Amino acid sequence: MNPIMLDLGIVQIYWYSFFIFLGLLIGGALALKEAKRFKIPENVMINYFFYLIPIVLIGARIYYVLFNLDYYASNLISILKVWEGGLAIHGGIIAGVIWTIIYMKKYEINIIKITDIMCVSLILGQAIGRWGNFFNQEAFGSAVSLDYLKSLHLPKFIIDNMFIEGEYHHPTFLYESFFCLIGFIVLILIRRLKFIRNGQITATYFIIYGILRFNIEALRTDSLMLGGVKMAQIVSILMVIIGIGLFIYSMNKYPYNNKEDYSKTQF
Repeated sequence: MNPIMLDLGIVQIYWYSFFIFLGLLIGGALALKEAKRFKIPENVMINYFFYLIPIVLIGARIYYVLFNLDYYASNLISILKVWEGGLAIHGGIIAGVIWTIIYMKKYEINIIKITDIMCVSLILGQAIGRWGNFFNQEAFGSAVSLDYLKSLHLPKFIIDNMFIEGEYHHPTFLYESFFCLIGFIVLILIRRLKFIRNGQITATYFIIYGILRFNIEALRTDSLMLGGVKMAQIVSILMVIIGIGLFIYSMNKYPYNNKEDYSKTQF
């Protein structure tokens, strides 16, 4: 499969970059619309996104590079080649949370309210962005039979491009994309419920994605490792624990989510 979407000679646009950008664009537009509903100033959100996008991408790249130091120490220029793949979502989430806390504290905006808004956009962006992995033929799982892939009723072009290095593989990018889309629908539905409190949407995202990623990671063959343990599974367990704790904590600490008040910084 050709990872290049458009070759303009001097400039090449990769499918990976396209899907990452598309996920950011659609997710950002959705977040701006939701922020408007809570009367959060648009200029504040646009300025927030202006810095958030590069910070998240840098955080995702640094996280990935740190777990592949042996390779990048002798290939320093490759650190800049993000279009070839190598963005770790957990690194992006960590960087994004840090930036959100710093920025929203400055403008005295409710941090938990913002994370509730952003988590819905984030999981949709993840669903879209995973297709970049497909075109780069990465983030795939262990070997499976052709009959197994056919039993999933997948389109032929997906099955054909899961034939990598002489074997067919689990399309784990597709599993994650699909279940992130389901997670997005769940979050969209619950955020309009009158009894949902600030923080519980963020908590639900942590629980959903933590469980999802833990199971997907069990199938993957390219995991970032810490010793003999898959780092993503460790982080996924922590996400579920934090999510459950935040959901319970939010029950008495925070007001209902439909309250149109973005002020009074909370975390």
